[in-house]
Amino acid sequence: MIGSFLFTGLLLMGTPGPGVLSLAGVSSAYGVRSGVQYLLGLLIGNALTGLIVASGLAAAILAVPVIRNVLLYASVGYLLYLAAKIAFAGSRIAFIFSDSAPGFFSGITLQLINPKAYVVNTAFFTGFPIMPDNFLLETLIKFALINSIWIPIHFTWLYAGISLKKLALRQEIQRAINIVMALLMLLAIAMAVVI
Repeated sequence: MIGSFLFTGLLLMGTPGPGVLSLAGVSSAYGVRSGVQYLLGLLIGNALTGLIVASGLAAAILAVPVIRNVLLYASVGYLLYLAAKIAFAGSRIAFIFSDSAPGFFSGITLQLINPKAYVVNTAFFTGFPIMPDNFLLETLIKFALINSIWIPIHFTWLYAGISLKKLALRQEIQRAINIVMALLMLLAIAMAVVI
């Protein structure tokens, strides 16, 4: 069962979503320090999302159709806004660009509204029984397994963003990268909403 859990984790977390794409953008636009602060926020935000799902709070809240729809539309609206900022960033690779670097709390906030984070955590915490007779131990094991995949994937995207910053790419290539990243974010949003 753990092998299936890890394989599914690689598939679900390996596909680009708002978290990794924005992480690459922050590290590309603002450098290592800002990228690491944002990454730590994403990590804490993902842990909070996992706790919300594992505790059943997400299921209770999302059982009310009005609340579910409001949260879904607000999340998708914000993520579409981010995708538009990426797509229209022009000829500089700055997936998310503003006067100040998104930091620790921006990372937490993004994960808390990220539909993909809820879909992935729901798949992990409601499926793949590892120790069905011991909820606490199973939850702790799943958090450890999730982070054994999540952390390396996110550090890879952090490094990708830092590497992009160091490259002196032509404006056309930078514009194309922004458009591809925006399209990937739209795909991730669509997948999360459909699932």
